[in-house]
Amino acid sequence: MSEIFYVVPEAQHNALVATAYKKRGYSGPEAVAGARFCAEATRHGIRTHNALKALHLDHLFGSGSEGCKPRAKIEKIPTRFRGAQVWNANRKLGQATAYAAIETAIKLADRYGVGMVSVDNAFHYLWGGGYVMDAAKRGYIAYTNCTAALAEVVPFGGKFPTLGTNPHSWGFPTTSAIGYPIVIDWATSVVAMGRVQQLAREGKPLPPNAAVDETGAPTTDPTKAKYLIPFGAHKGYGLALINEIVGGFIGGSLPTIRNRWDQQPDEKHACCFFFQVWHPDAMSSGAFAKGRNQAENVKAVIADVLGHGNEGCMLPGQLEADAAARTAKNGGLLFSEAEITAFNEIAAECRKRKWKLTDFKVAE
Repeated sequence: MSEIFYVVPEAQHNALVATAYKKRGYSGPEAVAGARFCAEATRHGIRTHNALKALHLDHLFGSGSEGCKPRAKIEKIPTRFRGAQVWNANRKLGQATAYAAIETAIKLADRYGVGMVSVDNAFHYLWGGGYVMDAAKRGYIAYTNCTAALAEVVPFGGKFPTLGTNPHSWGFPTTSAIGYPIVIDWATSVVAMGRVQQLAREGKPLPPNAAVDETGAPTTDPTKAKYLIPFGAHKGYGLALINEIVGGFIGGSLPTIRNRWDQQPDEKHACCFFFQVWHPDAMSSGAFAKGRNQAENVKAVIADVLGHGNEGCMLPGQLEADAAARTAKNGGLLFSEAEITAFNEIAAECRKRKWKLTDFKVAE
């Protein structure tokens, strides 16, 4: 951590973020869900999806546009499948909807071994890793994907953005084996647009071959980045396409007009979510070598992967676990000076006292 960070009490952060959501018309429970999510993202070092991103997204595509309806009610659509639920979110706040969906999927998994929740007509839920991490910490295997707010990614071999950054997120209950859950969470572009915004805010360059400018030329200047490029060429393209196809089966909108409410008013314009949770017992063959149980077998598999000279390799989820440990050590959420300056714009919007750097201790 070469950058200087300041320690903001979590309660102070949550109070400001919840106030911002309430000012925009959200209910108390929605505001609490929004603030909770932003704190969890910050706690785990996900600076691209903290409150600054969440409230900015809400301004652009949520309550500030037509993509999100404060105080909306989730409608459960009848289905003949007991282990699955299908919801019409009616454009409810994405974080509140996603928290409800992962809880429902967990309850279904407890009863049927696996639980699935498909959500149509949704507003973006931001960091998918947070939801599957929560399930993994509680002993479940979880997966989620969503269609991104905008089509910003050019498909492999193409020239026009017809895909979202379309994240995939997996969580595995490996805390007993390695001390934290393995969480595999990625946007299918080289970088997420939130990362572009963060780097622009911090005055830092993009990695090569991550974005193009408005002319289609590659750029490392985040202030000139117009569209994004999928990671891994055709492989990232295929993973991004999965989300659009899953969304299509649920009832999702055309990616090129998603959240572009002035285009084709007879079409849909909202996002889709997909959640699936497994109970580990529902997967167990019981035939583990050398008398190991399931947890011991998972630990042995991970040890084998990290053996043979690979001991220095990092597991997905380790950075988030390390960030959470730093957060706990410092006793508050960690923000840079540039981020605190941005939070003061939110404070001004809410007519609250601005944050002063001198009020916060410097993080260790």
